[in-house]
Amino acid sequence: MKHLIRNYAPYKLVVLVIVLLVTVQCYFDMTLPQYTQNLIDVGIQNAGIEHIIPTSITESEYENAQIFMTDKEKSKWAHAFEKDGDNYKCVITDEDKLDKLDEQLLEPIVITYQLGHMSEDSLRKMISESFRNNPQMAMMADRIKDMSLEEIEILLHVDFDTFEAKNEEGTVTTYVDMRPMMQSMIRSGLMNDASIEESKAGINDMLDAVGSQTLKAMGIRYAADCNNAAGIDGEKIQKAYLWSCGAKMLLLSLFMVLIAAATSILSSRVGAGIGRTLRKEVFANVMAYSNSEMDQFTTSSLITRATNDIQQVQMVSMMILRMVLMAPIMGIWGIIKVYQTKAHMSSIIVIGVAIILVLVGGLMAVTMPKFRIMQKLIDALNGVSREILTGIPVIRAFGREETEEMRFDEANQNLKNTQLFVNRVMTLMSPVMMIVMYGITITITWVAAKRIDLGTLQVGAMTAFITYSMMIITSFLIITAMSIILPRAGVAAERIDEVRRTKTSIVNADDAVELTDCKGVVKFNHVSFRYPGAEEDVIHDIDFEARPGETTALIGSTGSGKTTIINLIPRFFDVTEGSIEIDGRDIRKYTTESLRKSIGLVPQKGVLFSGTIESNIKFGNDNATEDDVKKYAQIAQAEDFIEEKDEKYQSFIAQGGSNVSGGQKQRLSIARALAKEPAILIFDDSFSALDMKTDAILRKELAEKVKDSTKIIVAQRVGTILHAEQIIVLEDGEIVGKGTHEELLRDCDVYRQIAESQLSRKELEGVK
Repeated sequence: MKHLIRNYAPYKLVVLVIVLLVTVQCYFDMTLPQYTQNLIDVGIQNAGIEHIIPTSITESEYENAQIFMTDKEKSKWAHAFEKDGDNYKCVITDEDKLDKLDEQLLEPIVITYQLGHMSEDSLRKMISESFRNNPQMAMMADRIKDMSLEEIEILLHVDFDTFEAKNEEGTVTTYVDMRPMMQSMIRSGLMNDASIEESKAGINDMLDAVGSQTLKAMGIRYAADCNNAAGIDGEKIQKAYLWSCGAKMLLLSLFMVLIAAATSILSSRVGAGIGRTLRKEVFANVMAYSNSEMDQFTTSSLITRATNDIQQVQMVSMMILRMVLMAPIMGIWGIIKVYQTKAHMSSIIVIGVAIILVLVGGLMAVTMPKFRIMQKLIDALNGVSREILTGIPVIRAFGREETEEMRFDEANQNLKNTQLFVNRVMTLMSPVMMIVMYGITITITWVAAKRIDLGTLQVGAMTAFITYSMMIITSFLIITAMSIILPRAGVAAERIDEVRRTKTSIVNADDAVELTDCKGVVKFNHVSFRYPGAEEDVIHDIDFEARPGETTALIGSTGSGKTTIINLIPRFFDVTEGSIEIDGRDIRKYTTESLRKSIGLVPQKGVLFSGTIESNIKFGNDNATEDDVKKYAQIAQAEDFIEEKDEKYQSFIAQGGSNVSGGQKQRLSIARALAKEPAILIFDDSFSALDMKTDAILRKELAEKVKDSTKIIVAQRVGTILHAEQIIVLEDGEIVGKGTHEELLRDCDVYRQIAESQLSRKELEGVK
């Protein structure tokens, strides 16, 4: 994971902007459920009224509302209104002040509301309790419950204000407004402060069983009744509130769309930038690798790392900024909002999150090792595919199609089985997560239903709580979903980082100088070399000198070390012992770039690049003119077959030179090396695909037209090196003969055996 995070370093500022945008988006996302709650609780249930303080109130109601208020509460009530004709108008507009007044005046206003909407049973109970506390009237307390409303009016010598309205169950019920009687009793002195407190306590006893949310709803209904009585259109208030809420939700949604679009664009750019940088760094590093590092990684693995692995990292880098980054922010906001709902059901969410964490931990533990294996199996499949596709002609020639298909199928099956195991494990995630989510929803609804019934919770609050809970769970679901991708991307990032960290073993020395005006004197000073990890030397104590204007040939049996010696000159490997000098200086003291510019190498296997014949020849020298290209093609004996083509030098060359023969490929490779005009020309068995006539003509052209260069030739045919000024004979990595053809025939048994196996007695005697 650290390798994934490290890739964001060049994009710190953009990532910071994305974090801010995602945070704002999550905040808006978490704000929407609050508006949904307000729509239900305030807009629908409370008719768009948010506070228990009426917008406008009649003069009589203004007085009635103060019956059970203390002097301090009356003062706050008075400061909240000012006279407006026959009514009083609320002058406080600050929401915080109104919220504080709601809290401070809720109890006396609800008691006043309850007193103005007292059912017959509640009236009898209140009067009975009042008589029971009065010694003179105690005997009448038990009789009150059996009296009719008219009998109670006669007993108390009052006329009750009655009205009919629907109760909470929708049944039409007779209610009594006791406030005029209370006001009359207060003015007449029948009720003093102590009596008022006793009545207030009695009504409070009836309200104790009512939840806080129900009390708030009763206060809101009181404000609605006051507004209606004062001539304010309640339906208009409700519609205005609903439209206002809806407009805010729409505006927030539009902002969220814009922010999401901006975040997607920025995260895509960061992901693409990371992919571009990784490809550039990996490619640049691989281009600098010596043969040792190439052997360490293998070509198929490097191809997978530069394509599939980087694609994985690029995709996940973008998803981290969009999804993984959003998940914890959404979770944190969700927890804050859940707390603000004061629904007291957090334990349900904690249990759900704990289940998810256990599940994710189990999935990660099971699948993480498999992801590492999967990437290696992709390497293996790529390697087999590449080998089979490259060797199709040979496979067909030997009738090995079925065998190779079985080999491919084995690699394919191994990858398939691992992928199936991972996918089968991961398929458990979705149903279990759905069970957890729906289980939480059902549990919250079940618990909330009881609290709504008790009046301690409102429907909108329950809806908001469920929404917040689902958002919290969703944030963990996102992390869980990413747990499928992150481990594989983490493995891919490690593999890429391994390539980036592995530096070439061929590096410039601190005091390295440029190789300029190269003369071409190549000298091996008792050179030995062994491959990394090998126990024995491949070549041992190689000592010779190749001079300008001369041809030095290397010959020997297969595996004698000829190509190894050739690869040491351009520093594809560094010597283990001894040294190689060019113009009297150790090649390790030259910069590798200038060293290789002075060398023209024709490899054992001719490699051409897709393009034209001209572009392949100019590959060694971009500044070569058209005449130069033709000249080098003529020297390399490639002119004849080029001229036969319709487009001549502009003829298309397929990747790897698959549309030309082996001999044509070798001749174009030689022309490419000649175009470089190097001081040192190296031919690694580069004439093997040429016929004897073309071989002889080519060597003659080289001797005449490239006579100042140092020519080093690796050959299997004695006929190719007959006229070399110096022939080095190798066996088991050591020099067993050195000299001209005639000298070696006389003094070197190994060379004589090679020559006798290739030349007739007449040819041998003719040479002598």
